[in-house]
Amino acid sequence: MKNMTLENIEKACGGRYIGTEAEKKTEVLGVVIDSRQVESGYLFVAIPGEKVDGHKFIPDVFAKGAAAVLSEQQLEDPAGPYILVESTTKALRDLAEYYRKSLDIKVVGITGSVGKTSTKEMIASVLSEKYRVLKTEGNYNNEIGLPLTIFKIRAEHEVAVLEMGISEFGEMHRLATMANPDICVITNIGLCHLENLKTRDGILKAKTESFAHLKKDGIAILNGDDDKLSTIRQVGDKEPVFYGMEEKMEYREDAKKSVYATGVENLGLYGMQARIHTPEGERDVRIPIPGEHNVYNALAATAVGLSLGLSLDQISSGILKAKTIGGRTNLLNTGSMTVIDDCYNANPVSMKASIDVLATAEGRKIAVLGDMGELGENEKKLHYEVGEYLAKKEIDVLFCAGELSEEIAKAAQKESKTCEVYYFKTRDALLEQLLPFLKKGDTVLVKASHFMEYPKIVKALTDCQQA
Repeated sequence: MKNMTLENIEKACGGRYIGTEAEKKTEVLGVVIDSRQVESGYLFVAIPGEKVDGHKFIPDVFAKGAAAVLSEQQLEDPAGPYILVESTTKALRDLAEYYRKSLDIKVVGITGSVGKTSTKEMIASVLSEKYRVLKTEGNYNNEIGLPLTIFKIRAEHEVAVLEMGISEFGEMHRLATMANPDICVITNIGLCHLENLKTRDGILKAKTESFAHLKKDGIAILNGDDDKLSTIRQVGDKEPVFYGMEEKMEYREDAKKSVYATGVENLGLYGMQARIHTPEGERDVRIPIPGEHNVYNALAATAVGLSLGLSLDQISSGILKAKTIGGRTNLLNTGSMTVIDDCYNANPVSMKASIDVLATAEGRKIAVLGDMGELGENEKKLHYEVGEYLAKKEIDVLFCAGELSEEIAKAAQKESKTCEVYYFKTRDALLEQLLPFLKKGDTVLVKASHFMEYPKIVKALTDCQQA
């Protein structure tokens, strides 16, 4: 890891080095917070967690060959050098900021209320046509996960695509300080994390904290069909690059989108087709992932690709190769039915987008929905509106569970004359009735916020088909 000697780490963290002078020149080979991931030459950061305190594993990591440890506690007779800091969590962030700034690499930072991960996957797929790319894996997009992602950047990487997720004011400042992006992409301003951010204007304010940490010549790439993002006229000394459907800006008369789609065709569960227009020309592209929201992801990826020197041929090739990951519009063919695994998380915007995808399926359409979290004082109303939306989409069957999802069931039952509605207090009660209900040829959407643990439903659906 470039410039990551214990001497430099001590300075970056503002800590106190305890060890021999000779060991101060040691360059660490990796940085982890999980003792199980420690390898010879690694730096272990002891995080005091809610359930487990990382400090208890310090003897184990030295036995595994750790080069050093970051600790909040003074250690008695340690088996190797350590750096004493006031907060290992803050030290982790400070060290990530230092390491990122020592690297000659382009960074794309992605945030937004909905679609961060799928947009990140699309952008990474496109940029991989020209560059060696490192991208955020899993849910490593918060104040612990982002620095761990940054520490995985190595000399061979040319671009890093980093996802940044927040739930409160000030958090984006801390994330963007570490990421120090060359390009900032914001997908939309939707209804999520309202408990802390209160309103969509609050969400806009929190997300755009990232602009203060863009590189001096950096650019912002924004969804021009979002009424809140459309109001942004200047980021630094540049105008934003807007993308969206059609060239005209719906919410502004004094600007146009630089990258836009026309002729959008829905291919059902097989994806989308569109013509993408850019300052460099036009291309017909096939997007292999269902849902209109994936056209937006492809447009964002096109704008990023152009800003980093890719050709339209490279961009369209990268879009065609894009894939989903588990829990995000991931299509699972069990042999007798199709499961749309979209249960990593949920909010009203993403829930409606997933219902749109289900509506394009053939055969019996079954929505298995659960509670959405962090929606604040209007949470019941927002769940009810999802039920109203579903009722308009000709979904055949609705199964839902959870206290708040009763509102989804009430609305669907009231507004639809054809949708069969089944409501359960718990996920397990739902599952017990769902499995025998299914038939060959069904398409089943599974979606809820992660605390509902709906991946267990996906597993039960796929397991029962293999039995």
